[in-house]
Amino acid sequence: MSKTSLNMDKLTAYNYLQQAAIEPFDLTNPDSLSQARLSSYICRSGDFELFYASQRLNDQNLKCLQELAEQSGAVAQFRQMKGGKVINRIEGFPSEERPVLHTACRDIFSEAPSAPEATAQAKLEIAKLREFIKELDDGAITNAKGQSFTDLINIGIGGSDLGPRAIYLALRPFCRDDRRVHFISNVDPDDTAAVLKGLNLERTLVLVVSKSGTTMETLTNEELVKNAFSRAGLDPTKHFLAVTGAGSPMDNPQKYLRSFYMFDYIGGRYSVSSMVGGVMLSFAMGVDNFRDFLHGANLMDQAAEEEEIRKNIPLLLALIGIWNRNFLNCDTLAILPYSQALIRFVAHLQQCDMESNGKSINRQGQPLDYQTGPIIWGEPGTNGQHAFYQSLHQGTTIVPVEFIGFRQSQYNEDMVLAGTSSQEKLAANLLAQSLAMAGGKKDANPNRSFAGNRPSSLLIADQLTPETMGQLLAIYENKIAFQGFIWNINSFDQEGVQLGKVLANRLLDLIAGKDTARPDLDQTAMTMLRKTGFLK
Repeated sequence: MSKTSLNMDKLTAYNYLQQAAIEPFDLTNPDSLSQARLSSYICRSGDFELFYASQRLNDQNLKCLQELAEQSGAVAQFRQMKGGKVINRIEGFPSEERPVLHTACRDIFSEAPSAPEATAQAKLEIAKLREFIKELDDGAITNAKGQSFTDLINIGIGGSDLGPRAIYLALRPFCRDDRRVHFISNVDPDDTAAVLKGLNLERTLVLVVSKSGTTMETLTNEELVKNAFSRAGLDPTKHFLAVTGAGSPMDNPQKYLRSFYMFDYIGGRYSVSSMVGGVMLSFAMGVDNFRDFLHGANLMDQAAEEEEIRKNIPLLLALIGIWNRNFLNCDTLAILPYSQALIRFVAHLQQCDMESNGKSINRQGQPLDYQTGPIIWGEPGTNGQHAFYQSLHQGTTIVPVEFIGFRQSQYNEDMVLAGTSSQEKLAANLLAQSLAMAGGKKDANPNRSFAGNRPSSLLIADQLTPETMGQLLAIYENKIAFQGFIWNINSFDQEGVQLGKVLANRLLDLIAGKDTARPDLDQTAMTMLRKTGFLK
């Protein structure tokens, strides 16, 4: 077994870190957050700075984490992933057996891309997309009345919804005033009804996103929306677009105005930089802004190849997360953006991280003896301060925090009130929370006493733009991959999603009066359906 496929607890650095964690760095000492520490515990990659002085780490711990990265071959494995090695697999067992090449979608700027064939496919799809958007902009593609399209409905679920929706909301200031995007994901019919209500369908395009072309929720919602178009006297084939895999049931020019491809080597939760996000984002903000987004992601993909952890934000974030999860025994991670634009970004990261690293076997199919991915959650500040921060400061569960902030607002519309602008108030709250969680506060009144030693990091850039949004996305995608490599798990399948799907389909067959091949399970399922009132 190579060193890059050893369990983390078999690496020598693991034992040193275990010993170090018995007495971690104490953030509550008066001189803990000294000027020297605050100045040196800064990592820079691209346009971001990671301030990590408020983590329970010292220089010796960081040295051991550097050794953990080297002994696990984390960066070498990342380069292999970018180069197209088959890493979506479990040795000795049936698995997807695929490369993982979402990075190839944004490697279009390199003269020597890591995976030339995949990058060539990405360039071809972007060329198709540019031509399509140009035809929309020039009026070559219109509705039956010769009118332009003003709205687009994105139908998808999971990675075909969360990432695209999060990025669209984050970059609204860069979108055209005359174009809007709406999202339908839940098979709950109220989701579709609410989006359709009030829309002028004559001037609406519909983008249906499913790599397999068989996603139950997506196909069901597609039919609901098609029915609405037909009832309005409109031909769906003149309004519907598809993003799907080549050769899938949805790869059908008779049903769609245009089709764009995503490929097997791009996992759904890593697909926002492919056509899954590209078509919708380019409709809303233009192809050039989408290319800026890709360029930012590519910059961070390159930065992630740096071997020195203190110069590589994705790798350092990954290792700090492992320190908190495996050695300080923290079960959850709160990601708290101090930017209203990132209102759905944490929901995307929740899927990307928990679907990737919520695993309990290694890449050889053996049970693990240590914890893997933490529970990811969070909401934007300052709203969260008036909701769950009480528990962050004084609760019995220690929750590490990754704060995200920007020095400038997106719209640059602000005013000074009581001596400070709203953006300055936002920044003051961001920094205050990190300092308060670290240092705590002693008080004779136990109700007003704060233990401190609540670790946090600050991820800061000047402004949220298409390019920095691409960098931010890639920071977290690459962090997740690094953690999977070090934990020796496969971060790129999602078998845990499948069991529920299989059982749901069996229940649907029972509701529809069809027989299935499991009478023992059918009896239990029928009883549950009746007792819950879903079947009379």
